[in-house]
Amino acid sequence: MITSRLLLREISRSKSIRFLSSLTSFEPNPEQRTRELIDKIIRVDQAGELAADRIYAGQMAVLGRTDVGPTIQHMWDEEKAHLAKFNELIPKYKARPSVLLPLWNVAGYALGAGTALLGKEAAMACTVAVEAVIGEHYNNQLRDLMEHADQTKDKDLIETIKKFRDDENQHHDTGLANNAEQAPFYQGLTSAIKMGCRLGIYVAERI
Repeated sequence: MITSRLLLREISRSKSIRFLSSLTSFEPNPEQRTRELIDKIIRVDQAGELAADRIYAGQMAVLGRTDVGPTIQHMWDEEKAHLAKFNELIPKYKARPSVLLPLWNVAGYALGAGTALLGKEAAMACTVAVEAVIGEHYNNQLRDLMEHADQTKDKDLIETIKKFRDDENQHHDTGLANNAEQAPFYQGLTSAIKMGCRLGIYVAERI
C-alpha cells in the first residue's frame, strides 16, 4: 500500500515537472526558426557581397590598366549586382544588417589591393580562395532553405542564391584560368584567405 502511494506520488511529481517545463520552454516554432534562418542568410550575404565588391575595387585600383583589368571589371560588375540585390532584400525581409559593415568594407578593399600588389597571379589566387568559400557557403544555405523555407513564398531568395552561387563558381574558374596557381606561396596564401573568409562568415551571421 505504501509502495503504491509512493509510486502515485512520483508519477504526479513527474507530470508536474513536465507541465512546468512546458510553461517555461521558449523553443521557437517552425515559422520563427525559418524567419531567423532567412534573417541570418540575408545579413551575412549582404556583408559578404559588400566585401567581394570591395575586393574587386581594390584589385581594379592596382591592376585596372593591365591586361587582366577587363576580366576583373567583369567580375566586379557581377558583384555590384549581387550587392544591389541583397541591399534590396534587407528591407523586403526586414532583416538586420551586420553592424560590422564598415569593417567588411575596409577589410575587403585591403585584401583586394594587397593581393593585387603582389601581382595579377596573386589577385587571381585571392579570387579563387574567396569564391571557393562563398560557393560552398551558398550551397549550405540552399540546403537549409530547401529544408525549412516556403518554396513558393521564398522562391525569389532561393533563385537569387542559386544564380549568385553559379556566378561565384564561374569567378573561381576564371581565377584558375588566369594563372592563379602560379602565384607565389599559392597554397599558403589561399589557405589563409579561406580561413579569414570562414571567420568573416561566422562573425557576420551573428553580428
